[in-house]
Amino acid sequence: MSSNTATVLVSEVGPRDGLQSLARTLPTAAKLGWISALHAAGLREIEVGSFVPARLLPQMADVAEVVRHACTLPGLTVMALVPNLRGAEAALAAGVHKLTIPVSASAAHSLANVRKTREEMVDEVRRIVALRDEQAPWVPIEAGISTAFGCTIQGSVPEDEVVRLAQQLVAAGVDEAGLSDTTGMANPAQVRRLFNRVRAAIGDRTGAAHLHNTRGLGLANCLAAYDVGVRTFDASQGGLGGCPYAPGASGNVVTEDLVFMFEAMGVSTGVDLHRLMAARRELQQGLPGEPLYGMTPEAGLPEGFAYADGRPAAPEAWS
Repeated sequence: MSSNTATVLVSEVGPRDGLQSLARTLPTAAKLGWISALHAAGLREIEVGSFVPARLLPQMADVAEVVRHACTLPGLTVMALVPNLRGAEAALAAGVHKLTIPVSASAAHSLANVRKTREEMVDEVRRIVALRDEQAPWVPIEAGISTAFGCTIQGSVPEDEVVRLAQQLVAAGVDEAGLSDTTGMANPAQVRRLFNRVRAAIGDRTGAAHLHNTRGLGLANCLAAYDVGVRTFDASQGGLGGCPYAPGASGNVVTEDLVFMFEAMGVSTGVDLHRLMAARRELQQGLPGEPLYGMTPEAGLPEGFAYADGRPAAPEAWS
């Protein structure tokens, strides 16, 4: 790869955000096989689950076992979501490499999602940071500011409140604060404006873009975030996902489409699309009949397509 080739990190969130919204539970063996296939495709950061009570999200009951497996995959950053101190304790005990904490910009969504006010969540973040500093100071913590672009419960979310929350989270000790379009309400102009404002407030601690395709603007919003300096993007294979505590939330950005967009632009993701399709088949076998989304998987690769690093990709090998 040329030293001049632009790069982004695609962070796969399907095993957590994708599976948590399904009525069905992916068997553990199938989950492990899927994560291994995602790793084989070149994904180097995977959110493998969330440490929450199994009675609330039975899809995540096997998360400790999933973490142990994922930690055996070389070069992979194993990330898990933790909503509180108890979850963080369990995640660190399991050996995760990175923690992500959801903190709602919407006051109403915060109560629905974690049963805490925004202010109480910032206090919880401080406690998690203190635990991390004591037990595993090498583990980075990202706060994902959910409903940053709007909320189906509350409606509009003032941008000033999002910026202020990002500042509070950095002051509480997180390594990064990213922005999440939990309910798929964002548009490209809004994405550019809010990421610019957050970056002006917290600088290089500005984290990932977690954008949904609920209204068909997922890729456009990712491109808008890229244009203003974001270089880490969450995506879910097959577009699975949504927040079970945000009515109307659906549809993460499709990993396959996001990888194709960036590679076609000359921006390297390090992901092999043919192997990504093999991972998609693993997911389909584990969840037969579950709808999967994505335009690139349907259309295939165009003739003459090559990756940003110069590798050719033969269209006939797609299937």
